[in-house]
Amino acid sequence: MNFNEELANKVTEIEEVIGEYLPKEEGNQKVVLEAMNYSVLAGGKRLRPMLMMEAFNMYGGQGEVVKPFMAALEMIHTYSLVHDDLPAMDNDEYRRGRKTTHVVYGEAMAILAGDGLLNYAFETAVKAFQIRPADQAVEKAFSILAKKAGAFGMIGGQCADILAEVRQEKLTLEKLLFIHEKKTAALIQSALTIGAVLAGANEKQVATMEQIGYNIGVAFQIQDDILDVTGDINKLGKPIGSDEKNNKATYVTLVGLEEAKKEQKRLSEEAIRLLKEEHAQEFFIELVQSLITRES
Repeated sequence: MNFNEELANKVTEIEEVIGEYLPKEEGNQKVVLEAMNYSVLAGGKRLRPMLMMEAFNMYGGQGEVVKPFMAALEMIHTYSLVHDDLPAMDNDEYRRGRKTTHVVYGEAMAILAGDGLLNYAFETAVKAFQIRPADQAVEKAFSILAKKAGAFGMIGGQCADILAEVRQEKLTLEKLLFIHEKKTAALIQSALTIGAVLAGANEKQVATMEQIGYNIGVAFQIQDDILDVTGDINKLGKPIGSDEKNNKATYVTLVGLEEAKKEQKRLSEEAIRLLKEEHAQEFFIELVQSLITRES
């Protein structure tokens, strides 16, 4: 089986896992539940739950305990995209080739859908205790999920990003890397470290996964900055040039396109080296390598 076939099979598997945990669209809150499901089911790479599953398997994880966390992390990632697309934020009308949630359901309902997904993610993750009651690894995984998604993780990065725009200050490379680390890498670190923790990895292995998550996350975001300049709307599924339209500083605007490409490649290759040292399977390595040349 080649990489693309294995990737497609794993995405299908993850879609099934996510589908098991989505809420039923019923009751007086049916519309917000529809908006939540619309957002999650818009597709995407399912990169974060896939990385979690790969880390779990790499360290010999057994059983179903990782599945609630896989679904929960994708819900958190999706809520962040729903809010990112709002007029008050990036004001994007398309995401993954479809109209964004606020365009379809209205701005107010999109805010509620994002709020609903964030809360429902923790309702989902806590179901891991039904699989392994009073398990310290599950407790640690739950703590990682909360911290990496919160004010000391993704939300902290989003805060710094917004303040940089509102104040229209000259954004330094150091501040931009903080934004990329928290806004993008934090959830990837969450994926890898939760997978490792649930599998019983030791502290050194978990720390290595966190470093790999930083490298992948920052490289991924630099590539996103690159694609906003060089990408194709038909491949990206969203308009290109939105950063320039919003007068937003990116890695590309700070260091130039060629230097951005070099740094993206360096970070990705370092992540691959660390994965090989952890004896990652070939698919896991190829998955990270694919981030270097991704076009969507």
